[in-house]
Amino acid sequence: MRVPEVRLVGPNGEQVGIVRVEDALRLAAENDLDLVEVAPMARPPVAKLMDYGKFKFEAAQKERDARRNQSNVSTKEMKLRLKIDNHDYETKKGHVVRFLKAGDKVKITIMFRGREQSRPELGMELLKRLAEDVAEFGYVESAPKQDGRNMLMVLGPTKKKTEARAEHAADRDRRMAERQHALDEERRLEAELRAQAAQAAAAKKKRGPADNMDPDIDL
Repeated sequence: MRVPEVRLVGPNGEQVGIVRVEDALRLAAENDLDLVEVAPMARPPVAKLMDYGKFKFEAAQKERDARRNQSNVSTKEMKLRLKIDNHDYETKKGHVVRFLKAGDKVKITIMFRGREQSRPELGMELLKRLAEDVAEFGYVESAPKQDGRNMLMVLGPTKKKTEARAEHAADRDRRMAERQHALDEERRLEAELRAQAAQAAAAKKKRGPADNMDPDIDL
């Protein structure tokens, strides 16, 4: 450092005050720490006593964790017809719910045909109905708008993709545990039945033929 003094911060964030650089370097050496300039534009510059190697390692670890947890939200698309029947509507609504639960956005497109273009209010009603039906899993991120012969609306997921993945993993682990428990119970019952059958066979063999004869018969 080419400045005569710095505002020194201790290793635990405590404010030491303004000290000469020589004194700051001496304190760093005495505590086996590094003197790191953290705010060079301040007057005087701010420096901190720290383990620089540990600091760099922790910073790199945080960056890796941030990249790992970064959610890459994709946008799915669902197309509807204005005159959609109830069965088809329920099917497509199920797909929308599945996308939202997975943490993805969904772009809903209503395609108008011929004279349907003169009834945009019907498209608005259909999109409003869908938004209300999936409100538990998503919200209207982009309100319905006309785009030529189409009307568009974007739904965003109420849960982040990382949360959705965590819930999916937890649900998968729960199902696996339940299946394993059922399998273990089935094996236990089979083992009990085999043991009972073996005991019955052993008891029958031990009695022998004479045990099965009528005791009133005079041999």
